[in-house]
Amino acid sequence: MSENVLEVKELITAFRMDDGEWLRAVDGVSFRVPKGKTVGIVGESGCGKSVTAMSIVRLLPKPMGHILGGEVIFKGQDLRAASLERMHEVRGGEIGVIFQEPMTALNPVHRIGKQISEPLILHRGLSKGDALKESIDLLDKVGIPSPERRIMDYPHQLSGGMRQRVVIAIALACKPDLLIADEPTTALDVTVQSQILELMEDLQNEMGMSTILITHDLGVIAGHCDEVVVMYAGRVVERAPVKELYASPQHAYTKGLLNAIPTLSTPRKSKLNTIEGQVAAIKDFVPGCRFCQRMERTGETLEKRAPWIEISKDHWVEACPVCVELKSESTD
Repeated sequence: MSENVLEVKELITAFRMDDGEWLRAVDGVSFRVPKGKTVGIVGESGCGKSVTAMSIVRLLPKPMGHILGGEVIFKGQDLRAASLERMHEVRGGEIGVIFQEPMTALNPVHRIGKQISEPLILHRGLSKGDALKESIDLLDKVGIPSPERRIMDYPHQLSGGMRQRVVIAIALACKPDLLIADEPTTALDVTVQSQILELMEDLQNEMGMSTILITHDLGVIAGHCDEVVVMYAGRVVERAPVKELYASPQHAYTKGLLNAIPTLSTPRKSKLNTIEGQVAAIKDFVPGCRFCQRMERTGETLEKRAPWIEISKDHWVEACPVCVELKSESTD
């Protein structure tokens, strides 16, 4: 058996436009999720993080979104080739998903209890009564007070943090092998963010599951992940263990993200560091280095994609000769 619960290999996901043109939102993405570990996917908005996640569970918007290539190996099975019936078993049963916005992830016309009970009935075969009891236990586990009363509430009756806890309860109801958390702390205040992340970490340790944590916050990555996948313009530009990445970032984009984080030593009211330029429109992406495109560079780096090389143990980078300063002893 593989030590990885998930292996994504050369994943290509595209959206078909009205004029027939295919736009690649995810372009050859590869990474792995070891058993019991947390892998963080980080990058600016629009870099392909959420599309990658939805590709894994095949929840792309139809009829536009399609997976054009690659493999998604989950527990030894390629989910790209799995039947629809098998995907119904996987979603919610073996892979839990915490969607980006809890208010839209919950159905506003159904009570909380019914929404948590649904995966328990579908995947674990519980009766409605047993599922409701289990739902109360789940609400208690995720830290919602008076779960016996809250189980009858509608989503609009809960605060943002409580709604997010309900979404986590739904995702973990069937004790999945893999949890995909798509920016689970978006729009929550800092105190609630910390509570939600600590809750997820405690439940992960209790259940022994693996986690993909999608975020644009490198502070969250540093505190809660074992490995980091840095995405830019639909591609992975760097991948490494979290301590290695923070100690020795290699790609210019990764360095730019880290440099943009304010520190305690940053003078008050000083101008924060930013990454120059703008991400190109997806239809204008070059075949070569897209960070060079952002920096408005010219030359061969825009024409041919750089090789993906391992510069140290488990530390991989898209080795654009302009964006990455490789040591002479590094080999392909």
